[in-house]
Amino acid sequence: MAFSTPSAAIEKPPQETHEQLWHVVLLDDDDHTYDYVIEMLCKLFFKTVDEALRHAIEVDTTGRTITLTCERSAAEFARDQIHAYGADPRLPRSRGSMTAVLEPAA
Repeated sequence: MAFSTPSAAIEKPPQETHEQLWHVVLLDDDDHTYDYVIEMLCKLFFKTVDEALRHAIEVDTTGRTITLTCERSAAEFARDQIHAYGADPRLPRSRGSMTAVLEPAA
């Protein structure tokens, strides 16, 4: 006697699809202080002071630091929050927010 297997029983489970991840990259400039970077990262991204200090040192020494890696819509929101944070009140020459860009995560 031959048995047939219903096609539903041998179907493979659906593959999970994940949205591409993006880095939010903070770029260095000379118009913002370490205190500004630390304050901003603590307030916007809930970084600890130690984490924020490491980012401040990295952006100052290398010209950039990855502050966050997430899906595109969240990355765009994070970038926009950085752009809206405002000037550094500690420096009279500071005219606006720092710059952040999005880059695809590898």
